[in-house]
Amino acid sequence: MQFVSISRRRVDAFPPEAFTSELGQRETARVRELYAAGILRQVWKRGDVPGACILWEAASEQEVRDAIASLPIFAAGMLEVATLVPLEPYPGFGQA
Repeated sequence: MQFVSISRRRVDAFPPEAFTSELGQRETARVRELYAAGILRQVWKRGDVPGACILWEAASEQEVRDAIASLPIFAAGMLEVATLVPLEPYPGFGQA
Protein backbone atom coordinates (compact mmCIF):
# COMPACT_ATOMS: atom_id res chain seq x y z
CA MET A 1 0.00 0.00 0.00
CA GLN A 2 1.20 3.50 -0.72
CA PHE A 3 0.96 6.62 1.43
CA VAL A 4 1.94 10.25 0.93
CA SER A 5 3.13 12.47 3.77
CA ILE A 6 3.36 16.24 3.73
CA SER A 7 5.66 17.78 6.31
CA ARG A 8 7.20 21.11 7.18
CA ARG A 9 10.27 22.07 9.12
CA ARG A 10 9.58 23.99 12.32
CA VAL A 11 11.63 27.03 11.27
CA ASP A 12 9.54 29.17 13.62
CA ALA A 13 11.06 27.38 16.61
CA PHE A 14 14.53 26.41 15.33
CA PRO A 15 17.22 28.47 13.56
CA PRO A 16 18.18 27.55 9.96
CA GLU A 17 21.62 26.29 11.01
CA ALA A 18 19.94 23.63 13.17
CA PHE A 19 18.81 21.89 9.98
CA THR A 20 22.23 21.94 8.32
CA SER A 21 24.21 20.74 11.33
CA GLU A 22 25.29 17.18 12.07
CA LEU A 23 21.59 16.46 12.65
CA GLY A 24 20.87 17.36 9.03
CA GLN A 25 23.56 14.95 7.88
CA ARG A 26 22.03 12.18 9.99
CA GLU A 27 18.64 13.00 8.45
CA THR A 28 20.06 12.61 4.93
CA ALA A 29 21.64 9.29 5.86
CA ARG A 30 18.38 7.99 7.35
CA VAL A 31 16.37 9.04 4.28
CA ARG A 32 18.85 7.11 2.11
CA GLU A 33 18.50 4.04 4.36
CA LEU A 34 14.71 4.15 4.11
CA TYR A 35 14.97 4.56 0.33
CA ALA A 36 17.33 1.58 0.06
CA ALA A 37 14.93 -0.48 2.21
CA GLY A 38 12.10 0.32 -0.22
CA ILE A 39 9.72 1.96 2.25
CA LEU A 40 10.53 5.50 1.08
CA ARG A 41 9.81 5.48 -2.65
CA GLN A 42 10.16 9.14 -3.64
CA VAL A 43 10.86 12.41 -1.87
CA TRP A 44 10.40 16.01 -2.98
CA LYS A 45 11.34 19.29 -1.31
CA ARG A 46 8.32 21.54 -0.91
CA GLY A 47 8.36 24.68 -3.02
CA ASP A 48 6.17 26.74 -0.71
CA VAL A 49 7.76 26.23 2.73
CA PRO A 50 10.75 24.27 4.04
CA GLY A 51 9.66 20.66 4.23
CA ALA A 52 9.04 17.58 2.14
CA CYS A 53 6.44 15.42 0.44
CA ILE A 54 7.25 11.72 0.60
CA LEU A 55 5.72 8.74 -1.18
CA TRP A 56 5.89 5.70 1.09
CA GLU A 57 5.30 1.99 0.39
CA ALA A 58 4.37 -0.08 3.42
CA ALA A 59 2.03 -2.79 4.67
CA SER A 60 0.36 -0.42 7.14
CA GLU A 61 0.04 3.19 8.21
CA GLN A 62 1.79 2.29 11.46
CA GLU A 63 4.84 1.12 9.51
CA VAL A 64 4.99 4.54 7.82
CA ARG A 65 4.54 6.34 11.13
CA ASP A 66 7.39 4.29 12.61
CA ALA A 67 9.61 5.22 9.65
CA ILE A 68 8.75 8.91 10.08
CA ALA A 69 9.51 8.63 13.80
CA SER A 70 12.96 7.26 12.90
CA LEU A 71 13.88 10.48 11.08
CA PRO A 72 16.34 12.41 13.27
CA ILE A 73 14.76 15.81 12.57
CA PHE A 74 11.31 14.47 13.46
CA ALA A 75 12.67 12.82 16.63
CA ALA A 76 14.21 16.17 17.62
CA GLY A 77 10.81 17.86 17.35
CA MET A 78 11.94 19.95 14.37
CA LEU A 79 9.56 18.43 11.80
CA GLU A 80 5.79 18.55 11.71
CA VAL A 81 3.92 15.99 9.61
CA ALA A 82 0.73 17.80 8.66
CA THR A 83 -0.78 15.06 6.52
CA LEU A 84 -0.44 11.31 6.02
CA VAL A 85 -2.77 10.00 3.32
CA PRO A 86 -3.33 6.36 2.34
CA LEU A 87 -3.54 6.05 -1.44
CA GLU A 88 -5.75 3.74 -3.51
CA PRO A 89 -5.49 2.85 -7.20
CA TYR A 90 -7.34 5.13 -9.60
CA PRO A 91 -10.22 3.08 -11.08
CA GLY A 92 -10.39 5.02 -14.34
CA PHE A 93 -7.63 2.92 -15.95
CA GLY A 94 -9.52 -0.34 -15.58
CA GLN A 95 -9.20 -3.20 -13.16
CA ALA A 96 -5.82 -3.97 -11.66
